[in-house]
Amino acid sequence: MQFDTKIAVVIRTDLEVWQKLNVASFLAGGIAASFPECIGENYEDGSGTRYLSLIGQPILIYGADRAQLSRALDRALARDVRPALYTEDMFRTTHDAANREVVRAVARSDLNLVGLAIRAERKVVDKILDGLKFHT
Repeated sequence: MQFDTKIAVVIRTDLEVWQKLNVASFLAGGIAASFPECIGENYEDGSGTRYLSLIGQPILIYGADRAQLSRALDRALARDVRPALYTEDMFRTTHDAANREVVRAVARSDLNLVGLAIRAERKVVDKILDGLKFHT
């Protein structure tokens, strides 16, 4: 199935595995919260047990270094695409309000990005992430 939109998560490649998984989870949650129309129906197994809904389209995961993440952020904002973001400072907080505080304390050009997530038209996402490779 071909979707009109694309969801992409970009994770800094030099993070610990637990950090990458944490960042990807938070960023996917940002997409789900901001685009409720991308959520599919509830799941149900053959025994009738019901499960929660998931995002109903693939999420592509890319790897990047700091400079590539900053470039992707600039490209997204230049195209009026508002990304979800995760900064290194957020690893030292314990709740959402504190996360927002550490982001607010830093100018955009000084954000120590470790991850971004975007959802937009396919071609727009491709332009924003031009040159990035899938995370390995």
